[in-house]
Amino acid sequence: MKFSDIEASSWEELRPYLDTCLIPVTGLTGSEQPYEVTAALERLRDVMDWIELPFKGRVVTYPSFQYGRDIVLSQINEICHNVKLSGFAYIIVVSADVELPADRITNADLIVDTSWIKGFERHEVGAALGREIQQMWIEN
Repeated sequence: MKFSDIEASSWEELRPYLDTCLIPVTGLTGSEQPYEVTAALERLRDVMDWIELPFKGRVVTYPSFQYGRDIVLSQINEICHNVKLSGFAYIIVVSADVELPADRITNADLIVDTSWIKGFERHEVGAALGREIQQMWIEN
């Protein structure tokens, strides 16, 4: 579910079920050509689909960090902290093109990035990610 789909009047009713926040990171530098930006956004969308579609009703997708790589890591970590303070129990940070070091984003419960994705064949990623998310929910 997208953050913009949630009405103020229904948030308190939905809050117990929507306990996981997805924070996308595009990682653009500004030097990309328009077609490269399109491709980057499509790759990110594909990875997010592996989370949003099977876990609809439990995951809320927040706006993405479009620009920046290393320079935005502390900001991403701070946003994760603030989102948890706002009531989300779990934070997943996801990027299709950027490696996001866990030691710099300590407030995220799960980081899905290029290094995580490379560990699987393309057809295996969705199922592996589903298992990882369910394990995160069980352990916490």
